[in-house]
Amino acid sequence: MKRKIILNLAISLDGYIASEDGGYDWIVGDGDDTLNTKNKFDFNNFLEGIDIVVMGKKCYDQNMHNDYKNKKVYVATSQKIEDQDNIHFISGDIIKIIQEEKEKDGKDIYLFGGGGLVDNFIKADIIDEFIVGIIPTILGKGRPLFLENNPTIKLHLDEVFVENGITILKYTKRKTEDC
Repeated sequence: MKRKIILNLAISLDGYIASEDGGYDWIVGDGDDTLNTKNKFDFNNFLEGIDIVVMGKKCYDQNMHNDYKNKKVYVATSQKIEDQDNIHFISGDIIKIIQEEKEKDGKDIYLFGGGGLVDNFIKADIIDEFIVGIIPTILGKGRPLFLENNPTIKLHLDEVFVENGITILKYTKRKTEDC
């Protein structure tokens, strides 16, 4: 089976993936479990199904790569940086490299973020699955998930999970004949 590129991240209700300074301490539920679904999203299970993580340089600079020492990590950057251990710095066409990885045997590819990197993948329309956790917070400003001038991408809602006010929506791209 062909590998999938899976975007999995959290956004505020108004569409931000981080505060202006890159902070994410606001990514918490509201403490109310009355609407929780029986079925829960299992992030550890998700991680077992991936072997590549793709992130931007700002995420790397915040040491977010440290959680993925047993995965191949690609970091998109405009700088020329030497690879180290499991970290591969890409200053060229990250889309082309990840598309090549997608064609190889292996587990799925986790598109971690940030917004600028994700925007390239959205514009190339190569994300197969979108897992978006909506946090019950309006930030008012920050780093947006969706930038301007994106193509229309029609999705199918596959699953919904609710836990402590956080709603996780799992979408796949609709097949061409469904559009």
